[in-house]
Amino acid sequence: MAAQKINEAHEHIAKAEKCLKTSLTKWKPDYDSAASEYAKAAVCFKNAKQYEQAKDAYLKEAEYHTENKTAIEQAGMMMKEQKKMPEAIQYIEKACMMYMENGTPDTAAMALDRAGKLIEPINLEKAVDLYQKAAGVFENEDRLRQAVELLGKASRLLVRLKRLDEAAVALQKEKNMYKEIENFPMCFKKTTAQVLIHLHRGDFVAADKCVRESYSLPGYSGSEDCVAMETLLQGYDEQDEDQVYRVCNSPLLKYMDNDYAKLAISLRVPGGGGKKKKAAAAPQGGASGAPAAADEEEDDYEGGLC
Repeated sequence: MAAQKINEAHEHIAKAEKCLKTSLTKWKPDYDSAASEYAKAAVCFKNAKQYEQAKDAYLKEAEYHTENKTAIEQAGMMMKEQKKMPEAIQYIEKACMMYMENGTPDTAAMALDRAGKLIEPINLEKAVDLYQKAAGVFENEDRLRQAVELLGKASRLLVRLKRLDEAAVALQKEKNMYKEIENFPMCFKKTTAQVLIHLHRGDFVAADKCVRESYSLPGYSGSEDCVAMETLLQGYDEQDEDQVYRVCNSPLLKYMDNDYAKLAISLRVPGGGGKKKKAAAAPQGGASGAPAAADEEEDDYEGGLC
């Protein structure tokens, strides 16, 4: 089967080359027909899993059929099949630039998103770049819902990369977009993520400011998200390790996107010398009733310190 497909591919290439030749009766090369034959050859090579040759055929198609920008993107996908991700991304980015020049920005943004997904498992930094570029294209087209979704991908990866300063900026942009499209519950979630990032950066003032600014959002004041952040900031400010632990291990924070949930469960009070109840070590204690005893013991302990 593979050998048959390879033979078919070579037949199509021979036809393409014939289309490009000139003679006394044929003064101009037939570029459209040549491109069509190269496209057929590329599919045959692809089906035969001859990805390098398929890539070359797609590039030939793109060379002779300048209106068909997808051929270059397809060449990139052939590189992907060979696990040559950097080369794959280069071709896809080139195709995206041509999509933009050709007046099809949506196609460009979607291709950048696909490229981001391809490279994410091996190069988070490049994935961030591609997602941000895609978001920028959608934003320029006033397609904010698509833009903010891609910004969210970039923000989470920035957290994973521990580039928290950049993540804080990206999250603020996300939050502003959600506010513009009036998705206020998502604004609440982004405020929570902002607080976690700023506290990990050691910037309590910035974390507190995020919550205060969010009071102007419809429905935020008194909401579950708001109360949790007020409680977290109070515990952090008073160095109450137990209060911080309880908020950070609550379902509201534990079931956030994984990268933010990890920030929550790893948050520590600076110095670690504040109030800490033994209930925080409950997983080792086990038996029911133990937490109450621990609370009682803690109250006596606190009283002894006063």
